[in-house]
Amino acid sequence: MKRPTIADVARRAGVSKGAVSYALNGQPGVSAATRQRILAIAEEIGFNPNSAARALSGASARAVGLALSRPARILGIEPFFMELISGVEAELSSRGYALTLQVVADPEAEVAVYRRWWGERRVDGVFVCDLRADDRRVPMLEELDLPAVVIGGPGHTGALPHVWSDDAAAVTETLEYLIALGHRRIARVGGLPGLLHTELRTSAFQRVCERPEVRWSLSVPSDYSGEDGARVTRRLLSAPERPTAIMYDNDVMAIAGLAVAQEMGLAVPGELSIVAWDDSPLCQLVHPALTALSRDIPAYGGHAARHLLALIRGEQVGAYQDEGAHLTPRGSTAPPRAS
Repeated sequence: MKRPTIADVARRAGVSKGAVSYALNGQPGVSAATRQRILAIAEEIGFNPNSAARALSGASARAVGLALSRPARILGIEPFFMELISGVEAELSSRGYALTLQVVADPEAEVAVYRRWWGERRVDGVFVCDLRADDRRVPMLEELDLPAVVIGGPGHTGALPHVWSDDAAAVTETLEYLIALGHRRIARVGGLPGLLHTELRTSAFQRVCERPEVRWSLSVPSDYSGEDGARVTRRLLSAPERPTAIMYDNDVMAIAGLAVAQEMGLAVPGELSIVAWDDSPLCQLVHPALTALSRDIPAYGGHAARHLLALIRGEQVGAYQDEGAHLTPRGSTAPPRAS
């Protein structure tokens, strides 16, 4: 796709290129209404005079972008993204690049951000997180020819390179561990439905729980927040047949679940075993310390950054499978008490 020019703005506004120049530079010569119309059109198609000048000079923005369609209140307490960004920043800063981060309300706004960044040459490339099946961001970025690396997968990434780890294998390892401990009623508090990694984890959970040893299983979605994790846990533990083990899709929800169990007078791990994803330091600050699926998240972000910078340099970049999460048993898991 061709980047927007001053001629494109003029044609859509029905005015001369000189009038566009007056409007964009705040000079007299156009009416207030015309100025507003020109500015609105320029914003809509992603034209920026300063960015256009940079494009003509061939200069690099020396920045890459990351747009996240998550509620800001959740991102503020979500250790995963903070650790991922720290790994990305460490790699970028050592190469003289900056990270442009923008939190958006929904996927539609995220697509608009990518188009604006591309039109204005604000960034040299982008990261794509929270991949969905048939994700419309993938063909759009391929069409723009904007260097992009997907953090996630496998699959549904089109021709875009991606950095991923095997979440299904981690779920399988955890469930096999819980089954070996003697758990027969197992629940999972999952993440946002529709996200590819949520669906991969859900499929793995359901597949393992079809084994004859598992008498009862249930996977419930959530929004990753502690409040939602607590709400779902309370509902699970209030049911006539409650689980003896629960795995959570992040550590914030697992800690909230631990608090609910203690509030309801259930002993952890005697009456309920708990497993968390994303083994942040929070998992060892509670009592009992949480069994967790551990992985080097900053290194994961660093690998993604290296691949994006290589792509920006024009190198051939493909898929990269990072080290998967591995189970770290601690005090929150044990064989269930005989009932």
